[in-house]
Amino acid sequence: MSERLLRERVTIGWLYPSSLRTYGDRGNVLALSRRASWRGYQARVIPIERRDLIPEDVDVFFIGGGQDRAQSELAATLVHSHGPILRQRLSEGAALLAICGGYQMLCHEYVTLKGERIPGVGIFDAVTRASPGRLVGDVRVTSRWGEVVGFENHSGRTYLAAGTEPLGWVERGQGNNGEDGTEGLVCGRALGSYLHGALLPRNPELADWLLLQGLRRRNPAARLAELPVGWEPATHTPYDRGNPAAPMRQPAWSSGSTPCVRH
Repeated sequence: MSERLLRERVTIGWLYPSSLRTYGDRGNVLALSRRASWRGYQARVIPIERRDLIPEDVDVFFIGGGQDRAQSELAATLVHSHGPILRQRLSEGAALLAICGGYQMLCHEYVTLKGERIPGVGIFDAVTRASPGRLVGDVRVTSRWGEVVGFENHSGRTYLAAGTEPLGWVERGQGNNGEDGTEGLVCGRALGSYLHGALLPRNPELADWLLLQGLRRRNPAARLAELPVGWEPATHTPYDRGNPAAPMRQPAWSSGSTPCVRH
């Protein structure tokens, strides 16, 4: 392992780990950290709680989901305090993964069943509306990273603005809203998704893409060495059996920049 790599560092900022930690989503942070360290980088994870300042040197941010009460308590902090700084960090080159409740809070707003509009950060060009039912089960989507799998369990329905690229197109499961065949969202170097599992350990292509975006914040010429293929493909096997009806669209991946809210 070269001395040069050992001197290079990648910093992962984990937003609100004490409150937003359902469905084993800490596995996403572990996947980023391990896949960086296996390549010789010094991986550092910084927990960022609601009263903490966001450090300047974070390369990749992660925010997960939690119980409704926890998300409600954090919403104001995220929108008014951390949100503007997070937007600035993304504009400076950081990458981000937001899962479930974190994904919803980074959209423009969340509309409750009573019609109350709860403002979001607005990084993602999308809105979420509450629903009395839940979308639960295994999900398989086609994406620019190939097949992506995970598990969804959410009552909110997220609708992307016209021209916004989804993370993938649903082949099995429900995705963003169970209607238009989309799952998640891509906005520059930021990804939003409803997929637990955790998402990144089961889909290493996504983990490596996020890592590379973060590394290029410090070094635009950064590259990632290939890692041996391990057990990850085996986690996709169950999704090859059966294909319950789901909305399907023909993927049309953008060759240019992803339409989304300007950071």
